[in-house]
Amino acid sequence: MDVETPSQPHQGQPVAKSQESAEAGGGEAASRKEEGHDEDYHPPTSYLETIVHLFKGNIGPGLFAMGDAFKNGGLLVAPLLTVVIAVVSIHCQHVLVTCSKKMRDLRGEAVCADYALTVERCFENGPSKLRSWSRTMGRLVDIFICVTQLGFCCIYFVFISTNLKQILQAYDIGMDVHLVMLLAFVPVLLSSLITNLKWLTPVSMFANVCMILGLAITLYYALKDGLPEIGERALWTNGSQLALFFGTAIFAFEGIALVMPLKNAMRKPRQFESTLGVLNVGMFLVSVMFMFAGSVGYMKWGEQVGGSLTLNLGDTILAQAVKLMVSAGVLLGYPLQFFVAIQIMWPSVKQMCGIQGRSLPGELGFRTCMVLLTLAIAELVPALGLFISLIGALCSTALALVFPPVIELIARSEPNKGPGVWICVKNLVILVLALLGFFTGSYESLKQIVKHFGEEELH
Repeated sequence: MDVETPSQPHQGQPVAKSQESAEAGGGEAASRKEEGHDEDYHPPTSYLETIVHLFKGNIGPGLFAMGDAFKNGGLLVAPLLTVVIAVVSIHCQHVLVTCSKKMRDLRGEAVCADYALTVERCFENGPSKLRSWSRTMGRLVDIFICVTQLGFCCIYFVFISTNLKQILQAYDIGMDVHLVMLLAFVPVLLSSLITNLKWLTPVSMFANVCMILGLAITLYYALKDGLPEIGERALWTNGSQLALFFGTAIFAFEGIALVMPLKNAMRKPRQFESTLGVLNVGMFLVSVMFMFAGSVGYMKWGEQVGGSLTLNLGDTILAQAVKLMVSAGVLLGYPLQFFVAIQIMWPSVKQMCGIQGRSLPGELGFRTCMVLLTLAIAELVPALGLFISLIGALCSTALALVFPPVIELIARSEPNKGPGVWICVKNLVILVLALLGFFTGSYESLKQIVKHFGEEELH
């Protein structure tokens, strides 16, 4: 998940520009330029550029884990549930955009607020009994974003190390996966010490190329000798496996923290949420890629499909090149995921520690500590598929499926009236499904992780 973070509004400060002109022709970047804040100005993005960013934010380990998700869902049920999750996730992203625009209009601002600030303002302007919860809910969203982003970082460590371990094994170099993680620590740390997002842009582009090429060659490997008969694969599974499927699938679709930054960065922000806008077109293409990767991966490798499709490629030179390429793409994506969490956490850490000014040494020290934390967590839970499912069920569900319906219920409420029967029913259905997936997915993932530890001890 890559983020155009400089385009996010700073605590929603009013901008001396009409809402219509900001929405129609340049978003926040233009309004900042008008204010004379040249040092903060970033050129607005086009429709195509924003779709590229959206792709970059959704293509990662979750894409390569869809084969494992389809194994847990079944060849008939998994595609249907993937479509349902995709439609609900995209709808919730539209809900976030709508609520953010409504809060912007209420305050007479030119720019829509980011995710956490939108949640805070919905509570702040909602029914009187909920207003005291506004800051708490905003901070809660920030906490979930940080936990999710750092969870991604942990998964990146596991993803890189499991692929590199297979590459080393192909050359008769036996090395424990925990040791491989330690070797990956140095390049990950060095890339994470880059504090300027602009310097990370070429890194991000190279990572994107690596991931797309890696997926194309992986699917070529899966299809070159044909696929087994459908009858050889399970069409549906039991409840516990479906819970694991939900966790992995929602992890793959969790890109909601990207929505407002990408919209605000556009030259014509209205093109983001229109019928054939960036959000619908981009997420449709991403969903098709997830469906294709999941169905082909499970059809080809069945119950033996790995937590990443690259783990099933074998020991040929091209297969090792793919694993190395995808590992490099994930490694270079780590600092972008990391950047989002640090941007939220560092100001609070500075305040707690009484640090004044920029304090580059302090920030670099904090970044190093957080990279070490993600490494330590990854060392504890090296089972890639289970880790992805846990993070998806635990954190991604809250951001993607819980907060959007809650804030819509609040934002659409009128004085002395509720939000309407249809809005209530629709959002309550989403919340029930989300909470069901949250609890069952988290429980099954934790149970399987404990089981995994027990099996490791026996060996």
